[in-house]
Amino acid sequence: MKNIIRTLGIMTMLLILTPYASAMDLQLDGKLALVTGSTGGIGYGIARGLLSEGATVIINGRSQESVDTAIKELKEQTGKTAIGFAGDMSKTEDIERLVKAHPGVEILVNNVGTATLHDFEEIPDKDWYYLFDLNVMSGVRLSRAYLPAMKQKNWGRIIFISSESAVQIPKEMVHYGMTKTAQLAVARGIAESVAGTGITVNAVLPGPTKTTFFDRMKENIEKQGGSVEQMEKEFIENARPSSLIKRFAEVDEVASMVVYLCSPLASATTGAAVRVDGGVVRSAF
Repeated sequence: MKNIIRTLGIMTMLLILTPYASAMDLQLDGKLALVTGSTGGIGYGIARGLLSEGATVIINGRSQESVDTAIKELKEQTGKTAIGFAGDMSKTEDIERLVKAHPGVEILVNNVGTATLHDFEEIPDKDWYYLFDLNVMSGVRLSRAYLPAMKQKNWGRIIFISSESAVQIPKEMVHYGMTKTAQLAVARGIAESVAGTGITVNAVLPGPTKTTFFDRMKENIEKQGGSVEQMEKEFIENARPSSLIKRFAEVDEVASMVVYLCSPLASATTGAAVRVDGGVVRSAF
């Protein structure tokens, strides 16, 4: 008798919770999304999340081979077929080609970016210009190109993937930190320019995440016969001691926040710098 009562209780709870579960549909069916730099890392995770939620997603990478590989893997993982575009987002001609091929983008995720490790005195001008062109101007150019159509529809989402390095500039990547700070300013400024519309513009600030950078560190450690777990622990302790989760975030932990911000459910979140940094930034605001 007790087992029957327990079973009935569980069934009742499931019936109560079902409406709440169905309410979490992110309403992205049919939306056309572009995720730059999405053949790997956080961009790939975002693309996978958007595909899983029913959006049509344009995958971008520099080479056709990397784009084709990502599309194939995403098909295997989600059952959905993405659209591919190979092009260098630091080049205006490639951006123009992209916009011409896909003019109806409703969700723009400016994810593409790179970094190099150098002491400040050793960073040449060309590195400053290149990082700014790729990390910042790619998003500026794409946002400028897609905003008119978003305004016409009175709906759109623009997201800049910034970093906790925008707030706590790393001494070994001053030029990278500069570009991430610039993204915060650009995102807020665009949000101000579309106030009162159905368009939202936000920046997302990941912390240490298991992306390509982590994989390179892991590969080097494994070649030397070291412990990846120890490497991760030492990096957090020495380079990001303010982390509250005391580990690298998984790509999907960042991507899930971005996918939510892309959805109609996040309509009241705009002009924000949303942190998914594991508590690295020591600020309550």
